[in-house]
Amino acid sequence: MENQYLKPVTGCLLGTAVGDALGLPYERLSRKKIHKSHSPITGHSLVFNKGMFSDDTEHICMTAQSLIVSGGDPSKFSRDFAWRFRFWLLGLPAGIGLATLKSAFRLWIGYPPQKSGVNSAGNGPAMRSAIIGVCYGKDPAKLIPLVRASTIISHNSEQAQLGAIAVAVAAYLASIKTSITSQEYYQTLQEYLFHPLANLSKTEINIFFDLIKQACTSAEQKETGATFADQLSNHNGVSGYIYHTAPIVIQVWLRNQREYSQGIREIIYLGGDTDTTAAILGGIIGASVGISGIPQKWLDDIVDFPRSIKWIRLLGQRLANSCETNTSNSALPLAFFLIPLRNLVFLIIILFHVFYRLLPI
Repeated sequence: MENQYLKPVTGCLLGTAVGDALGLPYERLSRKKIHKSHSPITGHSLVFNKGMFSDDTEHICMTAQSLIVSGGDPSKFSRDFAWRFRFWLLGLPAGIGLATLKSAFRLWIGYPPQKSGVNSAGNGPAMRSAIIGVCYGKDPAKLIPLVRASTIISHNSEQAQLGAIAVAVAAYLASIKTSITSQEYYQTLQEYLFHPLANLSKTEINIFFDLIKQACTSAEQKETGATFADQLSNHNGVSGYIYHTAPIVIQVWLRNQREYSQGIREIIYLGGDTDTTAAILGGIIGASVGISGIPQKWLDDIVDFPRSIKWIRLLGQRLANSCETNTSNSALPLAFFLIPLRNLVFLIIILFHVFYRLLPI
């Protein structure tokens, strides 16, 4: 009998990775600039029509490793992820966000994982929560503590936690049904956020729900992602603020639940934080369509290491086995000694893109 978690888990991880790699070259570009100079988007364009990952993929892979080692126990997950977070910083990742940098530094100087997060409403927790939803979404009593543990390590704010839960619930529903109505998503999310374990401010929940309701209504009316982004004043690009990112991702997902390539292109064309928005959306849709729903060429044209497409696929298989048997396991080996070299190559490529954008062409 086939492992029921295999398709959604591997689809979520690889969907995140491909979305991240496709969106990375357009990060911080305006919607107008992308449409004018980078249309149509047919494949990877980071270097010689090939793609590499950013921190979005690295973080969801670390999350998957910690889920394997912890067997879904929030305390064990928190401890394991905190150490992975610390050593991830030692690899000198390029383009690290300020909140992430501060929280990782706090971990190194002795802050416990429950106290290391900074007061930020950024996208970090949401970019790694889809896989938690796929694995533990059917049990709010497990999902909520795991999402909280993942969130507060870097972002100690209710806004970040609300956005992360919204993404996790979307990925969970996508993993178990081929089509989810806007109303079904909204009602399910409401149950999770008002769960006693969530322990979130009702005022903050209501503020967030208003945005999610707008996203659901917009999707029902078949408005484009650009139209909805304009309603949230994200005219030039999706910001890194989770109260912008989560509703826009949900709106695009609800209209493209089985259309991976179409959804990824649409959200990249919105501009702004394109690697993260495409990574989050890719993880949700990927949980539904699996590997077969992701264009093979988009998978083949990723040249990253040591977290390669093959390695991520093996990671998905190991995590699926852990979820199926409800047991912990050893993490998937990774060639850590290659990470500084990889990050140096990555930094050179990113700097080339930065300088290229400055040229008067």
